[in-house]
Amino acid sequence: MQVHLIGGFDDASPQHANVGSRSESKAKLEGYSFPLCAKIVETLQKSKERFHVQTLHVLGQNTRWDSEGNAYPIFNGFLLETSTGSVIPTSFDRTSRCPDEIVRRLRLTACFEDPSWNSKLLETYDTQTDRFIIAPCSWTKRLLRFALKVQQLSDSEILLSCSTSPFAEGPDFVDNERRLCDYLIQHPDWRETFPMKQPRVFKRTAGGIWTRQ
Repeated sequence: MQVHLIGGFDDASPQHANVGSRSESKAKLEGYSFPLCAKIVETLQKSKERFHVQTLHVLGQNTRWDSEGNAYPIFNGFLLETSTGSVIPTSFDRTSRCPDEIVRRLRLTACFEDPSWNSKLLETYDTQTDRFIIAPCSWTKRLLRFALKVQQLSDSEILLSCSTSPFAEGPDFVDNERRLCDYLIQHPDWRETFPMKQPRVFKRTAGGIWTRQ
């Protein structure tokens, strides 16, 4: 099995570490890319599969700097041609981000407060069955209060408060944050999203449409 690790960059940004909880502040100081890369490598180490790391283009290797010292990722996404093994830099819009995008974004944010996800990788796509299996994650009233606060901010304030790398964000970053906050406000109890602590499972139909099972 070939493994391609591409993405993540030097996104640590200490000047934004005064927002949110202590655990979130720690993430602001470290950035998100390094802890994520570390979790991926740890998961690979524990894997029983035999694999070969074909491509490794992460963190500093995937970082460019502008004249003012702001960091940007060189590649934001890529497409793998399975028949040839070719890796092609690619950008994805909202329509191509697969099912339950907001819940997956929320889980990424909320896992900082959920001890059941401590030091675990948020694996979602099951390659064996071609399904998205979104395991349950809880969130607290503190996160709801934060969402209510964020919705009162201007776009520029959201960009500066919610991103470790505000200069590197895509044009839909603020809109995505507002949609996430809207979902939190409309679903303050995580059990509404994950009844009986069951995962949200999506399977692709023959026509390529994701449907919830």
